[in-house]
Amino acid sequence: MTKAVETHTLDLFGNPDETSSPSTPPPPPSSGDGGLSGEEGLPLGIYAERCYLAYAMSVVKGRALPYVEDGMKPVQRRILYSMREMGLTSSTKHVKSARVVGDVIGKLHPHGDQSVYDAMVRMAQGFTLRYPLIDGQGNFGSRDGDGAAAMRYTESRLTPVAELLLSEIDMGTVDFVPNYDGAFKEPALLPARLPMLLANGASGIAV
Repeated sequence: MTKAVETHTLDLFGNPDETSSPSTPPPPPSSGDGGLSGEEGLPLGIYAERCYLAYAMSVVKGRALPYVEDGMKPVQRRILYSMREMGLTSSTKHVKSARVVGDVIGKLHPHGDQSVYDAMVRMAQGFTLRYPLIDGQGNFGSRDGDGAAAMRYTESRLTPVAELLLSEIDMGTVDFVPNYDGAFKEPALLPARLPMLLANGASGIAV
């Protein structure tokens, strides 16, 4: 006598309620974010929206717009702090801009050297800023649109205004945070004894 073997064949075109096995657990309840919970289970549209929002906020806060407290963008703050640590005050001799750029990208700002140098050039242009923060020597461009010379040809140091912004940094007035690899410390803000956001203004391109 042969024993009948019960088989279950899935009907792709049938009613899901009729074809599902009684032992199959019910689907999890909706979490309100597209029916699935967890980043891996999000619908593509919601996942892309969240990722883009995080990226946009990172760009706006980290590159495009200056901080209200000191009027500095992160790259500008790091340039000024690095030049101070190098001893490039307004009374010392100028040094090659390439040396400053190398110190900035090596210790505090791990991005392209050209982006750092472009920021330095703008900080040295009297026709761009009302109160330049870098005293540049050499060709730093013109208001007619001429570009600056390469960083290996120009030299720079801090201006008295920049020194005033940094003057109280060793008095516990600002917090210091680890740099990108934790090897050095950098100021989260500058003491900023002048309202640089009002004095120089700022603009930036976001996303």
